[in-house]
Amino acid sequence: MTVFWLIICIVTIIAEIMTLAMVSIWFTAGAFAAMVCSFFGAPEMVQTAVFLAVSVAALAIFKTKGERVTSHLQTPTNADRFIGREGLVIKTIDACRDEGLVTVDGQEWSARPVDKDAVIAEGSRVVVRAIRGVKLLVEKKEEDKT
Repeated sequence: MTVFWLIICIVTIIAEIMTLAMVSIWFTAGAFAAMVCSFFGAPEMVQTAVFLAVSVAALAIFKTKGERVTSHLQTPTNADRFIGREGLVIKTIDACRDEGLVTVDGQEWSARPVDKDAVIAEGSRVVVRAIRGVKLLVEKKEEDKT
């Protein structure tokens, strides 16, 4: 079994090098731990349990530490400047029909209402509250809500 775990280590390292997406490195740690258990004569059931436990622990540690390290790396885009801006509805915004267009600062955007049940009529003034993908999430401007 020691050779089996060594092969798993090598395969997961190669997979990690090829993808560079942090998808198999935790399995490498688990396989290495299981290989050490195998080397000292632990039963296969123990080796498998160690492999699973160390892999899950490595994943959990990476996710919590990795998110803290990379959370500040998000680069704002120019699209973020539209949040809080006012726009004009040029095609009725209806979430149920998955349609609607607005113009903001001279640019045309697909739009959806913040309130999922809202329908915002053409010609209404709206305020951009968020961006999801390539769609603006908007709500009717306060003075137009009547």
